[in-house]
Order: sequence, then C-alpha cells, then structure tokens
Amino acid sequence: MKSDKARLNCGTTIPVLGFGSYSYPIDLKATELAIHMALEVGYRHFDTAKVYGSEPVVGRALTVAMDEGVVEREDIFLTSKLWGSDHHDPVSALKQTLRNLGMEYVDMYLVHWPVKLKPGANDTVPQEEEFEPELDMEATWRGMETCFDSGLCRGIGVSNFSSKKIERLLDFASVPPAVNQVEMHPMWRQRKLREVCGENKIHVSAYSPLGGPGNAWGSFAVVDSPIIQSIALKHSATPAQVALQWGVSKGSSVIAKSFHKDRMEENMGALNLRLDDRDLLDIEELEERKILRGDVYVNQTTSPFKTLEELWDDEI
Repeated sequence: MKSDKARLNCGTTIPVLGFGSYSYPIDLKATELAIHMALEVGYRHFDTAKVYGSEPVVGRALTVAMDEGVVEREDIFLTSKLWGSDHHDPVSALKQTLRNLGMEYVDMYLVHWPVKLKPGANDTVPQEEEFEPELDMEATWRGMETCFDSGLCRGIGVSNFSSKKIERLLDFASVPPAVNQVEMHPMWRQRKLREVCGENKIHVSAYSPLGGPGNAWGSFAVVDSPIIQSIALKHSATPAQVALQWGVSKGSSVIAKSFHKDRMEENMGALNLRLDDRDLLDIEELEERKILRGDVYVNQTTSPFKTLEELWDDEI
C-alpha cells in the first residue's frame, strides 16, 4: 500500500496518485468493476464529477468495499465537481452529488470550469444558447464556502483556472481554494501556474498526466515521445511511469485513468521511480502543447470567452 500523500491548505492530505472515472461513452459496469480493481491495487484517491455521469457507480463501488471491510471511509479521498449549470446553487448541487454517491461528504469539491451555463445544461459540450453571459465567481465561491462551512465537503477548489483567475479568486475568497485541477504532463508543464499556486499554498492536481491517450480528444504524444521513452529505458520503467513520476516530482497529484488492472499496477509503480536532474532537464526541453483546449467553451456570440486566449488568459 502506497502512502504517498500531499498536505492541503485545508488541513487534509491527498494521495498523489488518483484514479479518474471519466469515460466516453460511459460504461457504468466497466467503471464499477474498475473501481473495485483500483482499490485492490492500492488506489485510495478517486475523481468524479456530476457531468461524467459516474457518481452513482463510483459511490456504489466504494460503499460495497467499505461494507465488506476492504477500506474505511477515512482512507478514501473522493473528489467531485460543480458543473456550469449549477453555479447559481452550489449547495443544492453538492447535496445532489452526495445523494448520487451515497456519501455524507466528499473530500474535495471543485468548480469544474470558469464557465456558467443555464440551469439544465448538463452536457459536456454546451449548445450556443446554453451559455450565461458572465460568471459571478464571487457568488459561486460564496456558495462553495457554504458547502465547506456546513461540512458537505472537507475542502473546496477549482479546475481549469488560469493564474490570473486564481489571483482574482484570492482577492475575495474567505476560504482559499485548496486545489486547482488542470491538464499537466511533460508536454504541458504549467510552470507559471505551479509558481502562482505554490506561492498561495494551492495544490495543483494533474488531469491527463499522460496526455489522455485512448480518449477521443487525447494524444499519444507524451508516451510516444523519444525523450520520455529513453528516460524510461534508462530506469527500466515505462513511459507512463516516467510521465506520472514527473508530475509527482513537481509536488502535484496525478489522476490517471485506466480500466485495465495491469495498467493500474503499472501506474502505481510510478511511485517507486526516481527521476534524476538530467531526466528533469531533458523533459524541460520538450515542446509544449495543451491537448484539452476547451474550444467548446469559446464562441463569438453567447460565451463570455470569444477566444481561447481569453479562456486561459493567454496561458495557452
């Protein structure tokens, strides 16, 4: 059992290797079986979201494991996320998430994107008419703080927030975000964001830490990179292990998704790898390109973001 954890500014700890539950199209049975396998392999950090549609099966699999004495609730770190159509009422949204999960609390509740959608817009790809013209982040964050103060979650944070959006949030937050979950891997290293978050004791959690291979929007560029492959060869490791350990070496948690047991074990093995200074310098030389760019949240008519540069505040 790995106990590698990072401490969060809200006083809890987060296991540095997380298990992602997003799949498209969603396969509920496969997701549930994968959670059981992941627990067996040693995962204790599970990531879900309302919009993934996986909350009920994630909750059910964890509850079965707890009932069978495989794991205690205190040993699990469970994250879910506020979808864009629920910004008007985070408390009700989290209560619904908890009903979906069959849980009394989540360990972390994140604002999924800095985008507000009309109530009922529950698809990952919003229609043009579903955007709200602006996000009142102060009002949303007050709702998130109420979730935290009332014990519905042990921590609150954000996802897909640029450095500038983090700094703006810190201007008015009574409870600072504990986590910013963003795309991060050896070919999208997030140096500036990690500095800003580090200065403010905000933990950066990496989604797509392997570049999302196997997802419709993902890329094999990271695991197929000759530099990553040569580092793997040098350490008798795999490219995936190199990419995951790179994220962990930067102080981040990494959320890997595989529904295959051998891959889960391979990913867990990343925690035993140690990259040296030469490896880290070689990775710094890799050309960067963001893979999940958020194009669906940008349009010329109804979105507050007319360009990708506006969505990411030029950090793209």
